[in-house]
Amino acid sequence: MSEVRIRREGRTGRITLNRADALNALTRDMVVAIERALLDWAVDDAIALVLIDGAGDRAFCAGGDLSSIHAALVAGDGDAVRAFWRDEYRMNATVAAYPKPVVAFLHGLTLGGGVGLGCHASHRIVDDTSRIALPECGLGLVPDVGSSRLLRRAPGRMGMFLGITGRPMAAADAVWAGFADTYVPGGWDGLKDALSDGGDVAIIEGVPADGGTLAGLRAEVDELFLAASLGDLARFLVRADGPAARIVRTALDRNAPLAMACALAIQGRLNPDAGIVPSLDLEYRYVARIAGGRDFAEGIRARLIDRDDAPRWDHAGPDAVTEGEVSAMLRPLPPGEGWGAATEMGEWT
Repeated sequence: MSEVRIRREGRTGRITLNRADALNALTRDMVVAIERALLDWAVDDAIALVLIDGAGDRAFCAGGDLSSIHAALVAGDGDAVRAFWRDEYRMNATVAAYPKPVVAFLHGLTLGGGVGLGCHASHRIVDDTSRIALPECGLGLVPDVGSSRLLRRAPGRMGMFLGITGRPMAAADAVWAGFADTYVPGGWDGLKDALSDGGDVAIIEGVPADGGTLAGLRAEVDELFLAASLGDLARFLVRADGPAARIVRTALDRNAPLAMACALAIQGRLNPDAGIVPSLDLEYRYVARIAGGRDFAEGIRARLIDRDDAPRWDHAGPDAVTEGEVSAMLRPLPPGEGWGAATEMGEWT
């Protein structure tokens, strides 16, 4: 059975992630197949739009296939991990700059790499099952796949809060924070069929989603993240006791200090009006280097392999990360070692 079903239906190119038992986690073969289909359809006049969804009830996409990534890291094959990321980042850039509408149905879990595939789409649909999150800092990684761009565009400093805490967003919060566009409750089969038949995104109609919590935290979050560094944030939290502060304090105790410090620094360097490429460039500097380090392998081991939830990070806490270490992780890579795109995607030849 194919890991990803790629086909034409009416005027629509359809992509269905087909690893329901693995929460539709992305393998390198899936990423390559998706990008190839997108490039082909971009210049095909018979295709009016692209529709992306996931098989099963539990997830649109729970991210990259971390079990295979962990095996490569343990074997010391950082090159294989970086090759996966390079292919994935090109796919992310393709979705973000696509010349035709891309409709993503984000049911269930949309995590990490799932955000990179689904949340750069032009039309992002959520329902009552949707839970969108960037849990990378808990794995020793930074929010990547272009998600730093989405975080930077969230209201106020909410992107910094979401980036280091990995807090899940249900439908209302995902729309408010800019990770989704339309809340469509109930079954989606009829809408998918209508989109496939007519190829017209104008038929997408949503309703307001209730129950969001992030807007109520914004004032506190904006004050907390006036801190200039992760260490400053930790010191500020000693005097803070609001609901957002308690969430952040838990994250600082649990997540990888170097990853959180770099995640904040990446957002600080981004222009919210820029395209996806600057985000991918900065993120890849970190991930390319962490593939040769210990934190990422340790995070996957503790959270997903052994499940002891006791990662032994390289840094003892937020105060242990220096500005020099952050700068070293985010300095430009040598020529030829980037993810492969120097400019925004957009020429479909």
